[in-house]
Parts: sequence; structure tokens; C-alpha cells
Amino acid sequence: MYKSLSRLVFSIILATILSSCLATKSYKKPDVNTQNLYPFEQLSMDSSSLAEMPWQQVFKDPQLQKLIQEALKNNFNLKQAIEQIRIAEANFYQGQMNMLPSLSLGSTVSHNEPSDNNNSLGTGTGNTVIPATEQYGISLSTSWELDVWGKLNSAKKARFATLLQSEATRRAIQTSLIANVANSYYRLIALDKQLAITRKTVKNRKEVTETIKNLKESSLVTGVSVQQSIASQYAAEITIPELKQQITEQEHALSILLGRSPGKIKRESLDKQHPIDSLAAGLPAELLRNRPDILAAEYKFRSAFELTNNARAYFYPSFTLTARGGYQSLTTEDLFKPGSIFYNLAAGLTQPLFNKGVNKARLKKSKAQQKQAKYNLRNTIIKASQEVSNALSQYKNADQKLAMRQQQLSALKKAVKYSNELLTYGDANYTEVLTAQQQLLSAQINNINDRLQKLTAGVNLYRALGGGWEMSETITNTDRNK
Repeated sequence: MYKSLSRLVFSIILATILSSCLATKSYKKPDVNTQNLYPFEQLSMDSSSLAEMPWQQVFKDPQLQKLIQEALKNNFNLKQAIEQIRIAEANFYQGQMNMLPSLSLGSTVSHNEPSDNNNSLGTGTGNTVIPATEQYGISLSTSWELDVWGKLNSAKKARFATLLQSEATRRAIQTSLIANVANSYYRLIALDKQLAITRKTVKNRKEVTETIKNLKESSLVTGVSVQQSIASQYAAEITIPELKQQITEQEHALSILLGRSPGKIKRESLDKQHPIDSLAAGLPAELLRNRPDILAAEYKFRSAFELTNNARAYFYPSFTLTARGGYQSLTTEDLFKPGSIFYNLAAGLTQPLFNKGVNKARLKKSKAQQKQAKYNLRNTIIKASQEVSNALSQYKNADQKLAMRQQQLSALKKAVKYSNELLTYGDANYTEVLTAQQQLLSAQINNINDRLQKLTAGVNLYRALGGGWEMSETITNTDRNK
């Protein structure tokens, strides 16, 4: 009978241990297809990538470098991301501590005073009086849950993946911050250039107005031409306050990125800027390594995977060991004597049988969240490919537009020059002059926009490839250690 019972117990324990292999699964990185990630056949795909260049080499304007450095130090979104890393680090440390036994120290003092009725025991005159008692105790207690099924280990791995995700998210914020500062800076100096051209246009139209007035005195033109020239002059002047307002708003927006109060921004001119001369996108697989948002999405999937393991382990029994020991005595004088030592040990096994469907719901929820994380990873990769493709296309089209715009500007400048000369001698009417001037101003503004598009396309490509975070680790690590 005893042997049969022992065999049965051994069989149950063996079956339970073997079934533990089903509780958790080993993590495998999800397969990602990188074919046709870049749709541009004209690109030469090699191992080099623009993303591997430090931002100090990509953005060579000294003023822009100072602004980026200031933003990396003071931007509040980046500071929040750094604090989120601290939170994730604390959660991970807490998960590690959960796998260790708990240990607590306790002390007790009790006083027991019996009631008067309890002090009158027995019958007759031989009553027994129960005296008051006191008890003192000092003890250590410990409890430890054996992680047989990997429940605690899976939770620890999930927290570690969350920590890595928070770090990757910080990097993604940093790459976006650098790109946003650069693009805001370029938009600001482009507005400066538009304002300078508009002021020059107003000056030229004032000169034309004076010419028209002189021609009217010579009866070569009518008063209508004079009024048209004055209206044209004011039409150009009206745009100056609008451009000033846009410049102010752009300065304030850039100030927010820098983590400072709205104010003036020190800057260079648009003419001193040079677009990024390298369009090396690298191999498609490099995009997965450099893009921090893709890394963050992968770590999120990994965390969800481990939480699914954790939820699955709840279906298996939990093993706990508890121990308590110390000194107990009725007097303080005898508290630390050998005869006052006590201890107890206990081992427990708890198998969930009915838990109101909580374990099933937890597992179902975890599996759904794991699928969500996987879909999010795939979607992030596709969006990254879209951003790279858009930036490359934008850069190429802006380059073509600039080449054609230079030819247009050359022709319009000649047209304005010739029409002004003819107007001086009365051989051209004011409508021809006005049309040539308006076309030239429009082309000049468009030329600025084309240059801005090429500059921002380079910035967007740099960010889309995941550039901008590797060379700034010293800044963020210093900030994190404060």
C-alpha cells in the first residue's frame, strides 16, 4: 500500500514537472521581410548609410549645431523620456527583487490581564487566582516562492523588454527632435530670405512708381498707370507684416523645442546653407537596426510575448517555502537564553482550480496584446519605408525643380530689365512691367521654397533612416545620472 502511494505521488510530480515545459516558450525574434522595402531602383544599396553619420557632420551650420545641442539638453519631451527610462529601470529592479526571498524582522510585547470572574475558579474557599502574564518575542520570518514554471522569470523578462523599449523610445524622440530643430531653423531662415526679397521688390516698385510719375508729366502715360504702380507697391508692402508675423511665430515655435521661453533666435542666412550631399540609404536591413521606433516596437512585442508566458504560468501550481524563528519568553531576562529559541518551517503547494475565469481571461488578453504588438511592429516598418521613400523622392524632385527654376529666374530677370528700359523711354506700358515684376517675385519665392524643400528632404531622410541618436549618448546619459 505504501509503495503504491509513493509511486502515485512520484508519477504526479513527474507529470507536473514535464508539463512545465508547456508553461513558457522561448522568445524568437519575429521574421521581417525586407524585400522591396525601398521602391527606388536607381538607388545603389550598399552597407553604408546616411544614418551612421553623426549629426554634427550632417548639419554644418555652427548656429544650428548650437541650437541642436541646446535642444538635446533642455527639451522637455526628451526629459520626460529620460524619466520614463528611470521608471522602467525601477520596475525592472523591482521584478528582480521579487524573485528573491522576503525577509522581515519583528518584535512583540503582549500583556494578558484576566477578568475578575476568571480569577474565581473552583468552589468553596479554595479559589485559584490566575495571575497576569506578559510575553516578549523577537523573530525573523522569510517567504520564498519557487519559480518552477517561470512565472516570475517571465515577468522579469517583460520588464527588461519594457526598459529597452523606453530607451529606444527616448532615442526616437531624440532623432525627431534633431530633425524638428533643423527643419524649424531652415523654415525660419527661408522666411528671412522671403522678407529680404519682398523688401527689395518694394524698393524696386517705388523706383518704378517714380518713373511712371515722370512719364505722366511728359504725357507719355495716363494717371491710371500711376495709380496702378502705387497699388502694386502697396500690394508688395502688405506682405511684409505677414512675413514678420510668420517669422515671430517660427522663432517662438523653435524656442519651445529648445526648452526656453519664446524669444529671438540667432541664425545664419539661407545662402550659407548646403543640402546633405550623401543620399546613401544603406541596405534595407540596416533600417531595422537604426530606426529606434522599430526597435521600440520590437521590444514592445517581446514584452507582450513574455507577459503571455507569465499568464500561462498562472495555470500551474505555486510552490512556497516559509520559515520563522526567534526568541520568545515571559520575561525580558530570559528572552535571549537558549531555552527561548523557537522556529517553524512550512512548504506549500497551491493549485488553482476555480478562479472565476481570471486566469483564462488574463491569458486571452495577453495573447491579444501580443498580436497587437506584432501588427504594430509590421506597421512601423512599413511606415518607416514610406518615410524613407518620400524623403528620397522629395529630394530628387526638389533638385530637378531647382535646376529648372534657375532658368526661369534668368529669363524673368532679363524680362524685368528690358521692360524697365523700354518704360523709361516710353516704349512699353506699365502692364508689361508689372506682369514681369510679379512673375519674377513669384519665381523668387518659389525658388526659396524649392531650396527649403531640398534642405528639409535631406533632414527628413536622415531622420527616416534613424540617424541622430548614436553620437549624443553622452548628453542623455549625463542627464539621466542627475
